[in-house]
Amino acid sequence: MTTERNARYIMIGGFLGAGKTTVVAKLARHLVNSGKRVGLITNDQGRELVDTKMLRSLGFATEEISGGCFCCRFNSLMEAARSLSAGKAPDVFIAEPVGSCTDLVATVTYPLRRMYGEDFEVAPLSVLVDPVRARRVFGLDEGGSFSEKVAYIYKKQLEEADILVINKKDLIDAGQMGELAHTLRREFPRAEVIAVSARQEDGLEAWFDSLVSGVAQSMHGTMEVDYDIYADGEALLGWLNATVDLDSPAGVDADGLLEMLAREVQSRLTDGGAEIAHFKMTLGPTDAMVGEVAILNLVRNDFVPELCQRLDEEVHQAQIIVNLRAETAPEILATVLEEALRAASSAHPGTALVLDHREFFRPGRPTPTHRDLVEA
Repeated sequence: MTTERNARYIMIGGFLGAGKTTVVAKLARHLVNSGKRVGLITNDQGRELVDTKMLRSLGFATEEISGGCFCCRFNSLMEAARSLSAGKAPDVFIAEPVGSCTDLVATVTYPLRRMYGEDFEVAPLSVLVDPVRARRVFGLDEGGSFSEKVAYIYKKQLEEADILVINKKDLIDAGQMGELAHTLRREFPRAEVIAVSARQEDGLEAWFDSLVSGVAQSMHGTMEVDYDIYADGEALLGWLNATVDLDSPAGVDADGLLEMLAREVQSRLTDGGAEIAHFKMTLGPTDAMVGEVAILNLVRNDFVPELCQRLDEEVHQAQIIVNLRAETAPEILATVLEEALRAASSAHPGTALVLDHREFFRPGRPTPTHRDLVEA
């Protein structure tokens, strides 16, 4: 593609539930406030994304790439950049890859610099870490975690990072933080390790400045990835995206309904031994203005469902978008959602919750469009 100037390309990676979308929104707002034009690109294995709905509700120009990760949809990534350029001509593109995707440097960063180096300045690759999840993956704490092949993807994401960002620093104490940071520096000595809280806007400014001014590390060599293990790990994850039409002539509390749906899904999956990777929902009234949407987030089995954006009102007609990822069969996710919808309808007489669209699947084997082999 051709642009009038070099645009900044920033990619924010991290496993499902690490807080990427919250960070993307904070970074986009920071850049807009500093006078930059910003374009956002979201990515998922399926369609109907909570992330896209959320970012657009905040007023950001956002393109969505569905049906595969950036590495397998590289041409779509470039098309999304063209589409955004035709509108607001962004100074900065912020891309949020699929949370179960790895090998981004070899399949996105290197090809981007090789083919479009005159169009883009590529920022350091940041990979977010949920500290509670990370402590469990590295054996520092007990608690629900992933099987070996899913954990392989998790650790490979961290291995290729220029900057490892321990997000949600407020969830653990100073001693636990020091232990986790030491573990990450020992395991991944090439990366800079920092700690922030995107929700509380703690520690963000210095990191954001480095993304605007810094450059991706020089060609440090293509990371070794066993694509058989990678594919097996992705195939262990069930993926469900759905939209639900809500009709309640008498009105129903939007926030309370989302919270109940989340608890119903959470309890059923926990009882069935499925490890939740990320569960997100939005509820937007049919006649809503931009920004009028409730957003719920759940990142672990033992996490309390959190309304990160409230409506604080009754709704009569609305659409609910559901994105659910867990280590279990996708058919189980579909059944659990149907049961939760019935339970929520029964608890709110006169309220109908009807599935409008639903897709549930296991991600297919990753087949990158490009994979540049670079010697260290």
